Amino acid sequence: MKKSIIFPGQGSQYAGMGKYLYDNFDYVKKLHDEVNSALDLNLTDIIFDTDNKDTINLTQNTQPAIMLTSYTIFTVLKKEKGIDISNFNFCAGHSLGEYTALLISNSLKLADTAKILFSRGKFMQKAVPVGEGAMIAVLNVECNEVEKFINENNFKNVEISNDNCPGQVVLSGKAGDVKAIAISFKNDLKKKSVPLPVSAPFHCTLMKKAEEEMKKYLADVIVNKPSIPIISNFVATAQNDPTKIKELLIKQICGRVRWRESILYMNKEGINKIVEIGPSKTLTNMTKRFKLDLKTINIESIDDIKNYD
Repeated sequence: MKKSIIFPGQGSQYAGMGKYLYDNFDYVKKLHDEVNSALDLNLTDIIFDTDNKDTINLTQNTQPAIMLTSYTIFTVLKKEKGIDISNFNFCAGHSLGEYTALLISNSLKLADTAKILFSRGKFMQKAVPVGEGAMIAVLNVECNEVEKFINENNFKNVEISNDNCPGQVVLSGKAGDVKAIAISFKNDLKKKSVPLPVSAPFHCTLMKKAEEEMKKYLADVIVNKPSIPIISNFVATAQNDPTKIKELLIKQICGRVRWRESILYMNKEGINKIVEIGPSKTLTNMTKRFKLDLKTINIESIDDIKNYD
């Protein structure tokens, strides 16, 4: 059986995620301590604070928090069930999840990954003033239809940011234009769109300042050759050259998340089992929409870990 391992991105977070593992495994506490020390911030308290849920939704906190939670789940699975990354054919992650993929494939170190994502979140937040950008998910319409609609109606300040799965496309851009295209989708195509509760328009050219900051930041970061190929969000194909990986991580900031194409690439390469590791079941639910011969499971809780084979 050919298998891929995948990691979720922003939107999968929730307050209290991973707490059972933290409370029951000392080595999980040590991973949290390492990240807290690297960031000079008590990220653990932010993740587990169910009384102040807004803090975990700040992008600079969200990104390392999801990564840390996914990584602790993977570590427990590795120690308790003997999961071995070398038994997987590909590794991938949705947007920030690509960094988690690089971490578990030994391309990045934990402290470095936490600092990269904390900085990435700050760069992305500062790139566009709050309120000037927006994102919407357009439902029950395919990516090529959305692209055609944008071009034919001359929506120059709206871009496809995420091609997630069949029937789910996310758009980013200037707030007024995003609102206008949502109305057009409803009136002209009878298609529903849902505003996303985000503080910035991710994965579009409005993130150019963040891309420039990431280029400078990553210049000094050591990226090793991953132990298994990483499927890049930006090109939706497998990569293992550290220089190319770093280049694509930079382009990912403004570039489209080509997740639908990434899943199709895995299927084309003969993958028949996909294991999602991380909070929520976002990617597992997306994968089910493909109607491919793919077994997909999500690993998050202690029961998931116990039942993994």
